[in-house]
Amino acid sequence: MAKFWNFVLFQAGWFACILGAAHQQVLWAVIGSLAYIAFLVWRSQSPKLELSLMLKVLTFGILTDSLLMYLGFLDFKGAWPSPYVSPVWMWVLWLLVASTLNSSLSWLKGWPVLGVVLGAISGPLSYGAGIRLGAANWGSGSQILGLGLISMVWAVAMPLFFYWDRTSIKPSLVKNL
Repeated sequence: MAKFWNFVLFQAGWFACILGAAHQQVLWAVIGSLAYIAFLVWRSQSPKLELSLMLKVLTFGILTDSLLMYLGFLDFKGAWPSPYVSPVWMWVLWLLVASTLNSSLSWLKGWPVLGVVLGAISGPLSYGAGIRLGAANWGSGSQILGLGLISMVWAVAMPLFFYWDRTSIKPSLVKNL
């Protein structure tokens, strides 16, 4: 049942952040999503490892989205904290993705090729949906090339995130599983 609620709360956070960005009202979406993420980390069997994974995913997300923005493929609504990096509501979306790795997406562990395929498909679909809902726009760069780059980012991201999760578990913990 926890995986079901993780999926539902991920979706709720995603829509709240996207619609909040579209209407320049992200504060409550960000606060609510961060409260859920803090609760999830607190309730985790290993809060330090969960937080470490989330920070790695967040760093990856900030760097890739900021690069896509800098290269002119994406134009996000809301420039806080800086017009030179992706906005904070996008950071929260990356944390929400990280929140699914040990819960609603845990079934994907051990299936890196499936992670590549699902990432390559779902990443561009998610960005495209966010753009259609008004949270961002395609930049001055080619939309097709932008979709291709987002697809590549997510094709790498999903198996990488599960690799990071696997490598963050200490060998003594693996024996107890």
